[in-house]
Amino acid sequence: MEPLLDALRLSLMVSLSATVAVALVGLGLAYVLASRDFRGKHLLDTLISLPLVLPPTVVGYYLVVLFGRQGWLGGALHRWLGWSLVFTWQGAAVAAFVVALPLMVRVARAAIESVDQDLIQISATLGKSEWETAMRVVLPVARQGILAGLLLAFARALGEFGATLMIAGNIPGKTSTLPLSIYTAFQNGDDGLAQSLAVLLTLISGLVMYLANRWTVSRWM
Repeated sequence: MEPLLDALRLSLMVSLSATVAVALVGLGLAYVLASRDFRGKHLLDTLISLPLVLPPTVVGYYLVVLFGRQGWLGGALHRWLGWSLVFTWQGAAVAAFVVALPLMVRVARAAIESVDQDLIQISATLGKSEWETAMRVVLPVARQGILAGLLLAFARALGEFGATLMIAGNIPGKTSTLPLSIYTAFQNGDDGLAQSLAVLLTLISGLVMYLANRWTVSRWM
């Protein structure tokens, strides 16, 4: 029971941390992509979406190159603070953030783009600034799609395996999330633990997907 609870605790900690970061960064990116036309827009959209099509191990490799002790950012971080993201739960959270971000951006962007332009124009006619219009009109109207995007991002972060393994490793009680614990239990021949972990992950992911689908469908009803 203890390995199961440890894996669940760690997975929730990693996934919730990643989802908070996705909410802050992803919503801003989604709004910019939905409401702005600028040079390099398609390139930015492509870069954000790349983790959807790249193998997770490739994403993990780039994270190691960037945040490893000899990496571009990780080297400076280690020199200045004596700390590294590698083999830490924070590294797992970064991996989960990177792979979950595209889902949030794509779903939230679609929700924001679907807001009736007449509402935005009326708000501008009433003298409201773009910030006030975004906060009082656009985001409230698009909130169900945004929430659905966050739920999908959480589910993706919860199920992340390859990139997490590359940058955070598979250290029991420290970086071994539910997917990694399932892999370890299966490799060790502990079918009972592997089955319990798999069922638990399936139930949580299924519930999250159900809520995301329900909110997405109700938005168009």
